[in-house]
Amino acid sequence: MHASPPKRKTVAAETTLLPLLALIVANGALAFGPWFVRLADTGPIASAFWRITLAAPVLAAAALATGWRPRSVPRGLWGIIALGGLCFAADLGSWHLGILRTTLANATLFSNSATLMFPLYGFLVARAWPTRLQGIALGLATIGAGLLMGQSYQLDPRHLVGDLLCLTAGILYTGYFILMARVRATMAPLPALALSTLASVLPLLLFALALGEKILPTHWSPLIGLALVSQVIGQGMLIYALGRLPPLTVGLGLLTQPVVAGTIGWVVYGERLGMADLIGAVLVAIALVLVSRRPRA
Repeated sequence: MHASPPKRKTVAAETTLLPLLALIVANGALAFGPWFVRLADTGPIASAFWRITLAAPVLAAAALATGWRPRSVPRGLWGIIALGGLCFAADLGSWHLGILRTTLANATLFSNSATLMFPLYGFLVARAWPTRLQGIALGLATIGAGLLMGQSYQLDPRHLVGDLLCLTAGILYTGYFILMARVRATMAPLPALALSTLASVLPLLLFALALGEKILPTHWSPLIGLALVSQVIGQGMLIYALGRLPPLTVGLGLLTQPVVAGTIGWVVYGERLGMADLIGAVLVAIALVLVSRRPRA
């Protein structure tokens, strides 16, 4: 009598699918951020301040509703959270300044240069080279990103300042990712996001005041949309995925943002997407699928 073969385990696939869906939803929501910033009638840094300030009470209430309490945070983690909030504030400040000086696709692409930086950090921490499949995915993503950003050099030289500001934002975003990945190792996503959001409020307000920006809006709708869509939904889903997916998957997932932002720019502002952009988007999608596959046991 032969023993029946063991049933295949699907737990790993199930536990990967949900964070991957969260990553895709997060990047789709975050891609609407530049559009809301353009619609806001405050200064660019002030719109970042309101994005954080309006979202903070919602995130804090949601975190407390799960039973979490601030006293449960280890002492050594407070400094990392504060530094993460400062990096996020500087990232948003640079990005919002750049959004008004370049196209929506470029603003989103350059600000997500963490696409390559964060996976490299992951490989350094693991002290391992990427696998062949990961290498292929990185190669496809690099080619796709190159095609997506190729339009930047032929549209208008005035976009250069905006592109550089968004690239600076991407470097700061990588620092935020690294710090929050450490926080997520010991803390649930909602409390982690709520605390880092609160830590970003004061730096952004001081930055906006220092630049003499208009702080109080006439119309609140774009700022409410920015807070709920970009911060609550976008960052909330992203922080959730950050604790459950490897850095390479998270990094490549960020490349879906320029595709969505480019489509918004095309429909709303006539910032047309060419064939190179579409091919680049397909390559990015293929890379994300490849890197999300798990090897068979």
